Amino acid sequence: MDDLIYEGPFKDHIRDHVELKRAVGYKYDADAHHLKRFDRFTFEKYPEASSLTKEMVLEWCSKKTYEAQGNQCSRASIIRQFAKYLDSIGVRANILPKGYYSTEKQYMPHIYSTDELTRFFAESDKCRHCYECPYRHLIMPVFFRMIYMCGLRVSEARLLKVADVDLENGILAIHHSKKDNSRLVPMSVSLTERCRHYAEQVHPFPVAADYFFPALDGKPMTIQNVYKNFRKFLWHAEISHGGRGKGPRIHDFRHTYAVHCLRNWSKQEKNLTAYLPVLKTYMGHDSFDDTAYYLRLTADVFPDITVKLETRYPGMIPELEGVFDETD
Repeated sequence: MDDLIYEGPFKDHIRDHVELKRAVGYKYDADAHHLKRFDRFTFEKYPEASSLTKEMVLEWCSKKTYEAQGNQCSRASIIRQFAKYLDSIGVRANILPKGYYSTEKQYMPHIYSTDELTRFFAESDKCRHCYECPYRHLIMPVFFRMIYMCGLRVSEARLLKVADVDLENGILAIHHSKKDNSRLVPMSVSLTERCRHYAEQVHPFPVAADYFFPALDGKPMTIQNVYKNFRKFLWHAEISHGGRGKGPRIHDFRHTYAVHCLRNWSKQEKNLTAYLPVLKTYMGHDSFDDTAYYLRLTADVFPDITVKLETRYPGMIPELEGVFDETD
């Protein structure tokens, strides 16, 4: 957790707002850094401000030429929450109406077919040694399989420590994930065996605090490095990519895992009202709505089971209008 120093006219209020968010369970790191930039903005342009005016809010939220619509909406949401906090403690603040800025069309997840997964993982197995990431050729085949087979978020896999991977029992310990939640994630027998073989080569003398998937100098792999390799494997697997914002994305492996689980359970005539809470816990969802979303996605991707899902779970299946953000 970074100890940010705020210097602008709202410095004390920003600090208290961040502390309150964290106290109720939010990680609030990215938002805190965003508010640091807002703090610098007010320090330079409105150093004597005693209230949060409409002029200040609109100037700060104005769309930059280089940013996507979604980024502007995100910035506006953070300032809206801060303004609501100021208002709650008696400080005059202009609260931007919810939905003030129109959102762009939301991304629809790409659900990888079994054939696409087979081709992608086959390409990851061909990964070669690289001096910038000495263990890359060993990491990539395990890393991407783990994301799909365990339904992990990219950051959850990327930041795993050696101590978090129980190679004897085949269990991953996920710490400080979204909203600072933690959970245990069982692995399949085949994935556990892959992890054991990998660890023998990369961690022959294991140190608990080391990253399980280390980059240069023992640091965790960067998101940029992971994405660069992902795009390369996609290309060689002949899985077309639509360009920025079009996908497929790495995070779609997580979506694919959930959809494949629901498809298989549906074919096996499992009681999904009993199995959905299991999936919710396994994937670390904060809300049941996040998990129920996959019922609709499964029905749309696999039309052959649509009638079964619509008939048995009509009240549970939400309308499919988009997808939640990259961290869900």
